[in-house]
Amino acid sequence: MAKELIFFLVFLVFSSNPVFSHFIFNGFHDSGDQMSLNGVADITKNGLLRLTNISQRAIGRAFYSSPFQFKNSSNGKAFSFSTAFAFAMAPAYPTLGGHGLAFVLSPSKEIAGYHSQYLGLLNPSNHHGNKSSNPVFAVEFDTVSTIEFGDRDDNNVGIDLNSMHSNASVTAGYFLENSKVQELDLKSGKVIQAWIDYDSAINRLEVKLSTLSKKPKKSILHFDVDLSPFLHDSMFVGFSASTGKLASFHYILGWSFNMSGEAESLSLPSLPSLPRPKQNYTALILCVTFPAVLVMMSIVFIWFYLVRDMEDLDMIEAKDFEIGPQRFSYQELKKATRGFKDKELLGFGGFGRVYKGTLPTTNTQVAVKRISHESKQGIREFLSEIYSIGRLRHRNLVQFLGWCQRRRDLLLVYDFMPCGSLDKYLFDEPKQVLSWEHRFKIIKGVASGLLYLHEEWEQTVIHRDIKAGNILLDSELNGRLGDFGLAKLYDHGSNPGSTTVVGTLGYLAPELTRTGKPSTSTDVFAFGALLLEVACGRRPIDPKALLEELILVEWVYEKWQSGAVLEVVDSKLNGDFDECEAILVIKLGLMCSNEVPEARPTMKQVVRYLEGEVALPELVPSPGGYDRKEGNRSGSIAFEDYVHSYRNSSCACSSAFEDQDIDVEAGLTTHINLSRGNGR
Repeated sequence: MAKELIFFLVFLVFSSNPVFSHFIFNGFHDSGDQMSLNGVADITKNGLLRLTNISQRAIGRAFYSSPFQFKNSSNGKAFSFSTAFAFAMAPAYPTLGGHGLAFVLSPSKEIAGYHSQYLGLLNPSNHHGNKSSNPVFAVEFDTVSTIEFGDRDDNNVGIDLNSMHSNASVTAGYFLENSKVQELDLKSGKVIQAWIDYDSAINRLEVKLSTLSKKPKKSILHFDVDLSPFLHDSMFVGFSASTGKLASFHYILGWSFNMSGEAESLSLPSLPSLPRPKQNYTALILCVTFPAVLVMMSIVFIWFYLVRDMEDLDMIEAKDFEIGPQRFSYQELKKATRGFKDKELLGFGGFGRVYKGTLPTTNTQVAVKRISHESKQGIREFLSEIYSIGRLRHRNLVQFLGWCQRRRDLLLVYDFMPCGSLDKYLFDEPKQVLSWEHRFKIIKGVASGLLYLHEEWEQTVIHRDIKAGNILLDSELNGRLGDFGLAKLYDHGSNPGSTTVVGTLGYLAPELTRTGKPSTSTDVFAFGALLLEVACGRRPIDPKALLEELILVEWVYEKWQSGAVLEVVDSKLNGDFDECEAILVIKLGLMCSNEVPEARPTMKQVVRYLEGEVALPELVPSPGGYDRKEGNRSGSIAFEDYVHSYRNSSCACSSAFEDQDIDVEAGLTTHINLSRGNGR
């Protein structure tokens, strides 16, 4: 009888008093069955709790397996609690991450939450604060600004009570010793420690952040609230994270929790390390272990290539260009550019700087590109390529006029385009708004130039860097395609070999990431992005845009599907445009943006569509490969791809625009750092 009484008293203590409710994980190596994971959450080999990975539109949750008693059973008052955890967010693409993670108290480990802005906590039907249908308490660390939820910014900490509308929020940061606030970039990939403390005696919730192991004295966010109405007697504690169109790795490195006092702060150096590229470790080991060997190898390597390039330079003679472009003297070009002064600098092209110049003998204005010394391409190979491209002749290509070689300097001379590049008229708040008539003429001109490169010259030329910044305008605002620094040539009927993937964010065709083989079809994909760019006055991918407008092709599709396609036309035109031409350009842009290369038109077909020689097809094959229900693609692709169903609008001017459904897929590609520069 005495034993039964003692057992009963112990049971009462444990069931009504949280004195012994605490734990600490310095890494999750030995968490075993103490952690309950769902979604894409997993524990890495080195003990990191990884809530999400590279998958888009994914959810990852991790809860402590056993629930805790959060309320006094006699009076219903919530207990105090304290937690500390170290986390890190590493976006798949720098500065383009999402959506964040949250510390969560939930009556159940199974939550009917959505991905993206809902952080796996709530969903569109229950995020308005109905505590009976979705009782949840969360402190969110949000990296995407959602206007729908009234987010402060895309780098905030918020307190959520049964709703995604934060009851209190603040930009992420922490207080220094001098009481100044040091801002934190949540998606910087750095380890951040967070402390969350609730004092039930004064009904106050406090949040503190730091990049150090020591807990700050002052909280970055506090909120006076009695959590008793929002908590159940028994609650699970854990984390939830989600991704959307853009993915991030969300890591928890360590975690302590206490309901009987202050949670123990974590020693950050003792926690598992975040993953790093293996080559970085190799380089570090080599630099530390074999510095002398590396120095000697570097000297030999540099000497070898210097000698080889000097040999190449000795072989470059005027006879190499007997039927090619003109050879200018160095003094002539130096005088033309006033000594290559910065005042004459037009911009940066592939390989080097571009200067404005006036030839003293003819008073002709030219653009002079000065090749940088850091060029990795052999001089003879480069000149051989320029020699071939220098023989191109078309009214919609920037004409290559000649060259000059002096010691290790290489200078290329082109026609000067007085009106600059197209992107300045579209995006840089120009004094002159480019009319629709000029835009349509530019589009047709560039299409004609591309057809010449792909099919009408003696070899096939793949440009590989088609974008508004490489479309230059002459004095009559005719569009000319320039900057052939990345171009590749091959014989008609042959297949180009694999090469380094180069290009610019938003213009790279998805198949390049799988095959590494550029083709005329990859140029067509980039031209599709250009078509939408010119029609809408917006870049293919704009990180500063609203989330739903981040990807231009997707935004255009949504407007097309809703029957409001003309709303995407550049607002700077104030409605002054030809509606049928606008619909033609937009639909053709969607066709060229198809993820499947075979589904894209050729440039010959594009030119015929633009000239009105043939009508656009009524049906466009679906690119397929996307499971909307499951939210993922079959297979593995290194970049995010999106498949959308585009609904065509009607136009009284042509039967080609009858109402119909078409499918178009556009790929979101990554920006590749070009060894030759990023274009003008």
